[in-house]
Amino acid sequence: MKMLEVTGGNTLSGCIRISGAKNSAVALIPAAILSDEEVTICNVPDITDTTALCEILDYLGVSVKRASETMIINAQNIENKEIPEKMAKKLRASYYFMGALLGKYKKVTMALPGGCSIGSRPINLHLKGFEALGAKITMENNVYTVEANELKGANIYLDFASVGATINIMLAAVKAKGTTIIEN
Repeated sequence: MKMLEVTGGNTLSGCIRISGAKNSAVALIPAAILSDEEVTICNVPDITDTTALCEILDYLGVSVKRASETMIINAQNIENKEIPEKMAKKLRASYYFMGALLGKYKKVTMALPGGCSIGSRPINLHLKGFEALGAKITMENNVYTVEANELKGANIYLDFASVGATINIMLAAVKAKGTTIIEN
């Protein structure tokens, strides 16, 4: 185990650069596909999660250019196709493609997300939100298909507070007809 020892009594000075927030970047990257224009995201940390999301974007035919901590995403040639398990399992945040693709195309097919093992982390609240917007959900062999003829705004109450479910529902609702209100 590594140790950090701090000896007090001295004046601190200097500058450091703080990298972008992982939890923000992993939501913004899938959200970028909702735009019909090129999207630039700055201060994106260069970590395995953002790399895995870029692999999914590339698989979907989305152009991604990275320069230092800037990412330019152009989804003009995106193809809405099933996101396979080998990609979805690399990170928990792959589930944000559920909301983004559902919002853009009214259909998404993808395997269960993966990520860290910190106990039970079901996606039932995400699915409940999608259903409230008008989507139908089927699951076969750990692959979800979520689709709707039309997404309509809804009042959605989350049984417990969930940042991930809130973001995913927002991504799906962004192009829905009407207003969506998410509570709790």
